[in-house]
Amino acid sequence: MRVFLYGTSHKTAPVEFREQLAFPPEELKNVLRGLIEECHFDEAVVLSTCNRVEIYGRSAPRYAKAEPIRDLVSRFNGLDPEEIDRHAYFYLDEEAVRHCFRVGSSLDSMIVGEPQITGQIKEAYFEAKKHQATGPILNNLFERAFNVAKRVRTETGIASHAVSVSFAAVELARKIFADLKDRSVLLVGAGEMGEMAARHLTSHGVERVLVANRTYERAVEMARGFLGEAIPFEALGERLADADIVISTTGSSQPIITKEQVQRALRARRNRPMFFVDIAVPRDIEPAVNELANVYCYDIDDLETVVESNIKERQREADRAEEILSQEVQAFVQWFASLDAVPTIVELLEKSDKVRREEVAKTLAKLVNVGEQERQSIEAMAHAIVKKILHDPIVTLKKHSGDEEGGKILGIARRLFNLD
Repeated sequence: MRVFLYGTSHKTAPVEFREQLAFPPEELKNVLRGLIEECHFDEAVVLSTCNRVEIYGRSAPRYAKAEPIRDLVSRFNGLDPEEIDRHAYFYLDEEAVRHCFRVGSSLDSMIVGEPQITGQIKEAYFEAKKHQATGPILNNLFERAFNVAKRVRTETGIASHAVSVSFAAVELARKIFADLKDRSVLLVGAGEMGEMAARHLTSHGVERVLVANRTYERAVEMARGFLGEAIPFEALGERLADADIVISTTGSSQPIITKEQVQRALRARRNRPMFFVDIAVPRDIEPAVNELANVYCYDIDDLETVVESNIKERQREADRAEEILSQEVQAFVQWFASLDAVPTIVELLEKSDKVRREEVAKTLAKLVNVGEQERQSIEAMAHAIVKKILHDPIVTLKKHSGDEEGGKILGIARRLFNLD
């Protein structure tokens, strides 16, 4: 039996191609059926996201090939087979297992450490399981992949460093305020990056969102999404004191938040700290604001420096994660390889037990006046002798079933015990 995968991802194909290759959710049942019936898979799982389309399978060696899978994908999505070949990869056995574990642990993601992929793989696996497309091998593979992802997140800091500008702002805010509960944020401008930062902040405890925008209707629309409050743009200076965190994204040609306005806000707040995030270019906040006590002001360059540092830190953590991955890949490969020895071990046990029962029956037939206790003792002795004789051969078969000598040892065992 072989374990394999066929797929494409953001590393091998542009987004335009991935969009064409992706399978709609309503098609997955038919795809799984096609893989099993037409490509002769014994088990199948299809992972289809915006960044990757991957087909995991198990089958007899003669069916573990890329071409039939490519042809099925081509038929479902109407793509030229040669075009698919240019962007696809095909992995067998250990390479396939390693790739599965790397994907599940987000080591193969566009942003290393992002958590969404684990959930997407679980959905793909449960969908395949629902349609009875999985079995003992892929069940074990994916359950182990989830455990590997958990180990990586628990034992490394791969997901603990912000690698987006919007989330870096949140990370800095948490360092300044420690607890974001009961804090308020003021969005100046209706930019996407500011909105994303505000969503991260509210998910970490910020309870009140104010929005100021030159177009008041747009401020009302964005504030509604946060159950917040829209304020007139001309009232910005007066309302600064209401905000613990200010995120500005307008890109005005002149600063719209001045040192004087912030001084007034600090007096109204009795010098409670304020945190400013200036994501705009040109900057919205006067640089002199940073001279004030209890004010922390970061611009886009500061945030990108934090992100760059965090990316390097994540890469160091990713190197640690790869070590965990290697351990887990070897554990799965050894388990999978040991399955080759199972039929031989079962046949050996069955043949030995048959011989034991026949010889015990012959012996008992020759004895007279044997009581039930003596009969049980003879049975137990014969069973113990067979078990002890077979112990070492069975241990050896299991031990070497996954290495280079495994096939040779299996063949010798079958000849020695005349199992063929």
